[in-house]
Amino acid sequence: MIIHDMAYAEVYFDDFRPMSILQIPGARDVAVELHSLSKTYNMAGFRIGMLVGNPELVDAVGRLKSNIDSGIFRPIQYAAIEALRLPPSWLAERNALYQRRRDILFSGLNALGMRAEKTRAGLYVWAHIPAGSTSKNFADWLFDQTGVLLTPGTNFGSGGEGYVRISITEPEERLRTALQRMSTVLRVE
Repeated sequence: MIIHDMAYAEVYFDDFRPMSILQIPGARDVAVELHSLSKTYNMAGFRIGMLVGNPELVDAVGRLKSNIDSGIFRPIQYAAIEALRLPPSWLAERNALYQRRRDILFSGLNALGMRAEKTRAGLYVWAHIPAGSTSKNFADWLFDQTGVLLTPGTNFGSGGEGYVRISITEPEERLRTALQRMSTVLRVE
């Protein structure tokens, strides 16, 4: 059994489009894929999504869920229905907004010496921290110095050491303010 988390399926940039595992020949026999309205429609906290793929696996999860709770709060179901009725242009406009924010962070972080790559999908930019510190120590120091809070990469596992994660869900002006504050303590030689 393969469980593929596809929560960011509709949050992508440039000419990239995340691939569904179910596009791979034979995957429908062994895989299910999770989708979330939280990321697609900015409904964080609503806890509503869907599971698609192998019918037996989907049925097993449905039986398990029916024994755990009694369903989704009806107003959240109505909100989800309205979200799913939004036109594709709404998603395109939202993605263009997130792409502008990603680009602001990408340029600003690289100008500060914090190498970042242009992510092709998702709501975060990952950046390298300056040498000589841990992710947590750097994030703590930066917060103490500037009031800018970045998430240490190690919050997501040991592979995140040497990185910080920054959300692109903040307004552009707030991102620019954070970068400006960071520039007062990060000097590029």
